[in-house]
Amino acid sequence: MPPADPIAAIEFMMGQRGMTRANVEPIIGSSGRVSEVLNRRRALSVSMIPRLSEALQIPPGDPDPALRPSTGCLNRSEKEGRG
Repeated sequence: MPPADPIAAIEFMMGQRGMTRANVEPIIGSSGRVSEVLNRRRALSVSMIPRLSEALQIPPGDPDPALRPSTGCLNRSEKEGRG
């Protein structure tokens, strides 16, 4: 099963909670930034992800390998040769 689209998950949870874009401004930033993120013109930042996860009760997924800090640590799927 492919990973869920994070923007679709955010929009779904916003809809479930009756939230508008203005409601997520304190989490993401200005109305312009919210628009950029939800219209897929700006990527979610590393600092946005935990705030959105907590506010919208979306469990954080395994981060994109490109966003993981290079600590030398591997996630489980990489250790098992699947990633």
